[in-house]
Order: sequence, then C-alpha cells, then structure tokens
Amino acid sequence: MIDKLMEKKVDSKTLFEGVIFNVERQKVLLPNGKDAIRDIVVNPNAAAVVAIDNDNNVIMVKQFRATVGKVLLEIPAGKLDKGENPLECASRELREETGYTSKDIKFLFAPLVSPGFATEHIHIFMATDLTLGKVDPDEDEFVETVKIPITKVIDMIMNGEIEDSKTVSGVLAAARILKV
Repeated sequence: MIDKLMEKKVDSKTLFEGVIFNVERQKVLLPNGKDAIRDIVVNPNAAAVVAIDNDNNVIMVKQFRATVGKVLLEIPAGKLDKGENPLECASRELREETGYTSKDIKFLFAPLVSPGFATEHIHIFMATDLTLGKVDPDEDEFVETVKIPITKVIDMIMNGEIEDSKTVSGVLAAARILKV
C-alpha cells in the first residue's frame, strides 16, 4: 500500500554547503506521474539525554537559540561527530553541558526531527545514577544548568513554557517509564 505513495528521485543538486548542514534540491516524480521539487536540509544526526537525579529532578540547560531569538530550556543534546556512536554522543553532551556522568544510560527512541524538510534523527536516551563533575562546554557554547522536578517540567511542557520537541518527547517518555 505504501509503495503507491512513493516518490522517485529523478535528479538532485546541492544548493548550499554549510558548517552544520547542506541544502539539497531534488526533482521527484510523483505517484500521479507529475514532477515536483523538494528542498531538503541534509544534516547530521544528533543525540539527547533526559538525565534524572535521585530526587526525580531533570537536569536541563538554558541556552540561547538564534533560530527563535530566545533562551530555551532543553535537555542536553548535540550533533553526532562523524562516525560517533549515539550513546557516546549523549554521554559526552551530558558531561560537557552539565558536568554530570551516568552509570545507567538507556536508549529510548530516535524520532525524525522535522521530516517535512530535514533528514535528521535525534537519538534520545534516559540517564540515571548520576555523578556531578566539571562542566566542559564547547568554546562557542554558553549554557546554564538547572535542576527541575520532573512533575514541574511536565507542567511546563503542558502550559507551553517548554517548546523544544526533543525535550518534550524525551521528558514525557521518561516520565512514563518512571511512572510519575
């Protein structure tokens, strides 16, 4: 049944090569036989981690996001380096952005970030059994670490205070696992 919905790529060319992502223009043949154009953001996959301490606080970061022009409250995350395992990336980002390490980190799921125009998957993990160490952010990264009870984070999601999709989906999944 799905096969009759498939589009066939006829041609593609790179329109833009950036530091983080490229933009590709594809000419496709639609199921009805007509041609269409698809502009696709080709970017590396990423990893994120919902870190929960022993008191059911979520370890989060505040970070300015130029795309929306404001500071967002998010779970630690970052793009995978070439050849990097998602679990290694999630662990690295947790340590760099918050100073925490985890002795128990589990894969939750890997949703598509925005399949209408981008190729990116984000691998989301849940970390418990945390130990606080030294924060070590990237040179161009300015973040503030905060701890918020998971029940309050859920309230903030439901009232629109937290807008970041990886944070919303990751925290709600972790809450279901933790039964809070």
